[in-house]
Amino acid sequence: MKQLNQEEAKRICDRVLGFSRADECRIVIDGSRVGNIRYAQNSVTTAGLNENMQLTVSVAFGKRQGTATINEFDDKSLEKAVRRAEDVARLAPENPEFMPAIGKQLFKPSNTFNAATAAIDPDYRAQVASHSIVAGRKNKLLTAGYFVDTTGFQTIANSNGLFGHQEFTDLDFTCTARTEDGRGSGWVTRSAGDVRKFDPREASAVAIEKALRSVDAKALEPGRYTVILEPAATSELIGRMFGAFDARRADEGRSFLSKKGGGNRLGEKLFDEQVNIWADPWNPDVPVRPWDSASMLPRERTDVVKNGKIAALDYSRFWAQKQNARATARHGNMIMSGGTKSLEELIASTKKGVIVTRTWYIRQVDPQSLLLTGLTRDGTFYVENGKIKHPIKNFRFNESPVSMLNNVDEMGKPQIIGGDEVPYQMLIPPMKLRDFNFTSLSDAV
Repeated sequence: MKQLNQEEAKRICDRVLGFSRADECRIVIDGSRVGNIRYAQNSVTTAGLNENMQLTVSVAFGKRQGTATINEFDDKSLEKAVRRAEDVARLAPENPEFMPAIGKQLFKPSNTFNAATAAIDPDYRAQVASHSIVAGRKNKLLTAGYFVDTTGFQTIANSNGLFGHQEFTDLDFTCTARTEDGRGSGWVTRSAGDVRKFDPREASAVAIEKALRSVDAKALEPGRYTVILEPAATSELIGRMFGAFDARRADEGRSFLSKKGGGNRLGEKLFDEQVNIWADPWNPDVPVRPWDSASMLPRERTDVVKNGKIAALDYSRFWAQKQNARATARHGNMIMSGGTKSLEELIASTKKGVIVTRTWYIRQVDPQSLLLTGLTRDGTFYVENGKIKHPIKNFRFNESPVSMLNNVDEMGKPQIIGGDEVPYQMLIPPMKLRDFNFTSLSDAV
């Protein structure tokens, strides 16, 4: 796939807009080149490169909307896509929540593209897999992992003069290491926009060490414990909370931010004062596009939780109009403040507690309290007097991220968490929490 530059993308958008006969027209072009390598049982199983580019055109006649998608970019195909969208719009019922296309916007570019990451080739992907496989064999472990790198762009435009074009790169890596008898398991995840900040040897070594240390796990009685959640374990839980900061859901009584009797809990203190969460498209560690492609509104740096208080909610354009509020773009990242301590330093300051590497198979129990249930796996350890004493068998837990963030003892240095398993790019610290609720033992390794 040829990565379109701004001039080339603008030319295509202008052609599409010229074909349109509707009252308004909106365009999104997405392009990506995705390379990957997958391995299991110390052998590469698949490797590939997928290239794709598609254009989505949405038109409206009054409040009737139609959309068409195409991956051919000659004039005949582009006009065909516009006509199909127009035909759909004429047949569609009126949308009572329709909002007209916004006008021209100023998008401040974010640093989402890295040339070194874009230059990743099959040899580099093979080396990433090789580091895990060779180290696994050396330690008599079975390794499995997945490395994926993406180079892409997005262009947005509409008939009111709006235009934006942004290129991006990123990579994600996960590795699981297991003992040959299946009694020990370790796991790690890493994400980065700049490949120079990714060390495949270090990442694989983490999974391997956890696998070796997790053999002969002992059962610990279920109950409430002090826990040290690694960033990946935390992200799976509080990531589900981030999606609930929607003003409409709160106002309509459908979230933990709903107030009894109506309204929302904006401005209320719901978490420990140590908790500060914000979104920032220009953060150097987790930069994202400076717009939300659904609303085409510019993103902003936004305090979401400030000193434990709810500082902002997301307002769609429709709901903002209805509530006489200001519409906001959907956030692309979530950043949580932390401290300077490493995971090892958090362990050293713990008298008794449990280290959780990973949480998985998480399901929502109660949307009003955000109560979640799930399992630990791939490295769960018991800490006593500042040292890891022994591995323990995994637990099922019932816990709410709202309660978790009210029981914060200490936070460490934030770490980048990304990939398909979380809803946002995140910068999340390891956290030491009180009274985490483990309800039963699990047979998971």
